Amino acid sequence: MRFVILFFLIVFQSQAQVENDSISDDRYFEDQFYLGLSYNFILNHPEGANQRNLSYGLQAGVIKDIPLNNTGTNAIGIGAGLALNSYYSNLVSNISNDIITYSINNDITRSKLETHLLEFPLEFRWRNSTAEEYKFWRIYGGIKAAYVLGARSKFDLDSISEGFTNTDITKFQYGLTLNFGYNTFNLHAYYALTELFNGNASVNGEVLQYRPLRIGLIFYIL
Repeated sequence: MRFVILFFLIVFQSQAQVENDSISDDRYFEDQFYLGLSYNFILNHPEGANQRNLSYGLQAGVIKDIPLNNTGTNAIGIGAGLALNSYYSNLVSNISNDIITYSINNDITRSKLETHLLEFPLEFRWRNSTAEEYKFWRIYGGIKAAYVLGARSKFDLDSISEGFTNTDITKFQYGLTLNFGYNTFNLHAYYALTELFNGNASVNGEVLQYRPLRIGLIFYIL
């Protein structure tokens, strides 16, 4: 909660500063909204575990663009958004008496872990745009923090389908981001600096140390 309050204080203070500065120069704003689609890789598999099916991620949000120079080519972006990420593998989650256990099953039809997150991206931005040019190169690097609003595990085996709310997920996550491209289509990469599970999860005596790596496309909209 303190992180969220601090985030909005920074946004409001930066907005006031930019409004005052705009009187004396010609700075402009870029990329106020974003929408992204990614493939979610799972790193650090335990022995016998592997990724299956199409693990995907969706993200969308708004970013406050804060120019750092009069030409607008350098800026900071501070934002907030929502994301949904799914991870498919042969790792099966079960719950009994509020205790979650994990096993590896190669006969499973489908096993999925899905997370819903509130995200806070912070980007350091470079672009070769102008106030009149809407097709330009951009390189945006930074860090993204996220709070997990909820997580769910589900598996299908023959005619059996079971799911439950998973509490073994790390609630506060963060990682490095890099977005670059030209005009509409931009490549997006996210590398997690925190583990997906909170350290209490294990399979066959091995602690689960999954880290997501997301690669995909991101679209910025004024």
